Amino acid sequence: MDGSYDISTICCVAAIVRRTWGSTAPPGPKGFMVLPPLRLLCRPLTGCTNSLIMEEKTGSSAGCRTQERRSTAGERDGQHIGIMVSPAIALAFIPFIITVIIRYRHYFLLFYRAVIVRRIQDYLTGIPREERAFQYVITHAIPGDPQHVLNTFDQYCYHSEYLSNIGPQKGKILDRLIYENAPLNVLELGTQCGYATIIMAQALPLGARLYTVDANPRKAAVAEKVIRLAGFDDDTVELLVGPSDDIIAQLKDKHGVQKLDFIFMDHGKRCYLRDLQLLEEVGLLQEGTLILADNVLFPGAPHFLQYVKTCAKYQLKMHRGHLEYFRYIRDGMAELTYTKLQ
Repeated sequence: MDGSYDISTICCVAAIVRRTWGSTAPPGPKGFMVLPPLRLLCRPLTGCTNSLIMEEKTGSSAGCRTQERRSTAGERDGQHIGIMVSPAIALAFIPFIITVIIRYRHYFLLFYRAVIVRRIQDYLTGIPREERAFQYVITHAIPGDPQHVLNTFDQYCYHSEYLSNIGPQKGKILDRLIYENAPLNVLELGTQCGYATIIMAQALPLGARLYTVDANPRKAAVAEKVIRLAGFDDDTVELLVGPSDDIIAQLKDKHGVQKLDFIFMDHGKRCYLRDLQLLEEVGLLQEGTLILADNVLFPGAPHFLQYVKTCAKYQLKMHRGHLEYFRYIRDGMAELTYTKLQ
């Protein structure tokens, strides 16, 4: 023999093995089937090949039909089992869902007040949230009294709608830094409704000037009305409308600002790092310039914090507290002092 076998011979051998030993094969060690004697496999195969192949095909067809019937029955059983298991799985997840809701209830409340209530009120009133806040303030606040305007904003945010103002707790830190450092040229990035603008404007020394920037014309229009209501004119507070990076690039040539003493960041958190590096590039920072960045922990500005910690140009101090008007959501402000060190 040359060691090669054709397909017919292999099929025939397989059929003989299955016919002779398939049902009566004695079990071997640990359940393995004992192979048939070699002489049985080597007996003459002439004349039986075709019949055995046909027998094998017939048996295979019958086996397939039997397997199909078993599969169909198994699928029906699986459907019944699935119907029975699904409620059990749902019940198993209930404690987990309740735990998540309890643990993050303050964030769900923030989402409700900041998003859902806002959209409902937008639909019902047809005016934006900032305009609704201004209508409340102009109705209840005393014109020309900055602190009363701030208190009225706080009442609105606590009891009506959420606004991302700096809030009273972090507002005290901002107020103290302005008083202690007495800056003459101040830049605010992110005017919002003018809440922080009023805090800084009332603490500025005589002759100081505050430039406040907001990219949203609608918010800027409301903020200007709030700032004027509090009693500050263009000589003290100048409102600039446009993207923060464009305004920063124009401060020297268009507005005559050579150096900045104090910068407050409360605009888009993703813009913190970009605008800080732009302020360095255009030369608006000087040794001792203070930068106060809000909401660096929530929603957070991780790339900004990583940069100021590793670039060796700033002294960093963190003011930890909570999110404005939500005492159980942790937040913080980053106070930076520019040192010029590389």
